[in-house]
Amino acid sequence: MALAAAGARSATVRQTHAQASASNLLGGALTGLRGYRAEVEADGNQRTGIVLDQDGVPRCWWGDSPPEYRAYHDREWGFPVADDVRLFEKLSLEGFQSGLSWLTILRKREAFRRAFAGFDFSVVARFDERDVARLLADASIVRHRGKIEAVINNARCAVELVDAEGSLAPFVWRFEPAPRAAGIDRGAVVAHTDESRALARELKRRGWRFVGPTTVYAFMQAMGLVNDHIEGCVAWAEVERARAEFRRPGP
Repeated sequence: MALAAAGARSATVRQTHAQASASNLLGGALTGLRGYRAEVEADGNQRTGIVLDQDGVPRCWWGDSPPEYRAYHDREWGFPVADDVRLFEKLSLEGFQSGLSWLTILRKREAFRRAFAGFDFSVVARFDERDVARLLADASIVRHRGKIEAVINNARCAVELVDAEGSLAPFVWRFEPAPRAAGIDRGAVVAHTDESRALARELKRRGWRFVGPTTVYAFMQAMGLVNDHIEGCVAWAEVERARAEFRRPGP
């Protein structure tokens, strides 16, 4: 079954592993920062995946600019989330992002929230054809009928999932990969994993749409199920700490 394929493990064991990993890695992260700066200045970002802003702050190559990306990179991406509405919102926005840039979606995020009732899936599940017509006429969002209808469909699926599982969060977090022994560089960043493929299969089995393994892995990266910040990035150690302290949602 897909849940077993995801390699579910007890929250206690995962918490212990995450804390041990963070304890080993955090100490070296800050002391190695000068070395990363020197390495990036010498070699650019092709190998390390780190770029420096005008003040010398190191970030993952994709998070250096524009300002919206910097804020999203520094304060949101990779920090663990257990709130059902935020998880549903992110899955929905990742679906809208398909074929577009995330920056486009990020700049429209507040408009999406207004249009989709704050992504409260218990409300969105009751949307009807009048709402679809309203959304298709809303120039502040991405007006794609298939994606709009997918969000409404997925909201109904989310309601069913919560009825069956109790919450969206523990279901999603069952697919968290085992913690890494060390940080990664740009070359180690992948588009999808065994866990994202397993989660995508299970969501599709339950009737969700626009949840392919690449979309699902982007969701997992953003919601903190993995830390794909590049080691040496200003946010990497903070995310490691947050993941170590995060209480995994249980059934």
